[in-house]
Amino acid sequence: MAHLKQTFSSLFNCFKETPSLFLGMVRWDSCLGTDEEHVNFARRDELSRTQSEEPNGPLNLELDVCHQDPEYKSPAPLPHAQVKLITSWEAGWNVTNAIQGIFVLGLPYALLHSGYSGLFLIILAAALCCYTGKILIACLYEENEDGQLIRVRDTYEDIANACCKKLSPRLGGIVVSVTQVMELIMTCILYLVVSGNLLSHSFPYVPVNEKTWSLIAFVTLLPCVFIKTLKIISKLSQLCSLVHLIIILVVMTYCLTQIHQWSWAKFRLSIKFENFLVSVGVIIFSYTSQIFLPTLEGNMKNPGEFRCMLNWTHFFACILKTTFALTAFLTWGEETKEVITDNLPSFLQTLVNLCLLTKALLSYPLPFYAATEIVYACISRGNHSNYRSPLFALGVRASFLLLTLLMAMFIPHFALLMGLTGSVTGAAMTFLLPSLFHLKLKWKTLSFLEKCADTSVFILGFLCSLAGIICSIKGLIEAFGGM
Repeated sequence: MAHLKQTFSSLFNCFKETPSLFLGMVRWDSCLGTDEEHVNFARRDELSRTQSEEPNGPLNLELDVCHQDPEYKSPAPLPHAQVKLITSWEAGWNVTNAIQGIFVLGLPYALLHSGYSGLFLIILAAALCCYTGKILIACLYEENEDGQLIRVRDTYEDIANACCKKLSPRLGGIVVSVTQVMELIMTCILYLVVSGNLLSHSFPYVPVNEKTWSLIAFVTLLPCVFIKTLKIISKLSQLCSLVHLIIILVVMTYCLTQIHQWSWAKFRLSIKFENFLVSVGVIIFSYTSQIFLPTLEGNMKNPGEFRCMLNWTHFFACILKTTFALTAFLTWGEETKEVITDNLPSFLQTLVNLCLLTKALLSYPLPFYAATEIVYACISRGNHSNYRSPLFALGVRASFLLLTLLMAMFIPHFALLMGLTGSVTGAAMTFLLPSLFHLKLKWKTLSFLEKCADTSVFILGFLCSLAGIICSIKGLIEAFGGM
């Protein structure tokens, strides 16, 4: 059956139009808990410093890390807010969830178009994304007179404001916040589109069109407006990861039964440049989690273990992705489909189809919650009591939920439009901004090699973004020209 291919065709074709579409599919699944429904999402890490019981001894990032600078001022947390710090294992679980998304299923297709270089790209992408995560967190800290690292910033927004303070004190933070919201809202819409497609092809004999199925999926997501803490989202994410593991195991188990058909001759030695860009997009942006790393690191009991945690999570993700992509490609070779589950027998496709639907619905709450909290924090930045009321927070979440439905149902060629947006915001949040901020804030302390590394990452991100923009505009012109 080819219904799963039809389900993802318009979605995955957007990978052909941009190498940076799916950054927004990151899922950060924190094990945090808060009793206050409108605690600023972008300030969670500060709350953990001021309202929670702190671990014994100094906090270490790499050498000696002290507590947050007492002279640093950020919006005061709401009274009685409590945040539970998480262990390194829990943080590692969250990062693993973020870099193991639905579109891991596209990695075998990426190998089809990249050949042996695709295996190298999987390793290189893990190293690059791990590196940009580390330098982003390094921007949160400054050294004092004693050489100790002090956490003087809390969020991605704070880092941007520090870099742009001479131009405008809040310009950088506004740009980053807008970029984050665009990515997260687009991700929510994408999950609705995927859910509608999956339901439509899972029940082809039901006389209901795809938009109606999206509306039905939307109804199941209505409880999202009542989610007040990330603790609930963490539970949903654990279920989501379990479903993802089932999908991977189903595919790999079937591949191992076909081991007698494996042949290294299936790898290509020559590749086409445009198809190679597809592989770059699929591989690199399956590792992204930078948007949420500052908050995640700020809520760790021992931030000094963050770098080690990031190394191990990306290492194991690299091993898993390489093994999965390699076994699947060796099984089907030139017949490898855009979404590898299309190659499975029909009875397995049905199972995987339903698992993908479950995964999409379980993945929706986190980006939705993050986007609404960022917007709510901006609206209620002042001390206006009307803006800080529970009813107003509920209204913000309900409005955003309805917005995602309307955009999913009525925007034509949404996948291509998201590709154009992702080409700008995806590459920016993953490569451009971390390297640029690191150079700006740490220029005097960086070695020559570190400066070269940051510059190279910036150039790579710029090229990926430029290529994605050109291909996305080309796809939009062709799509609207054919209407």
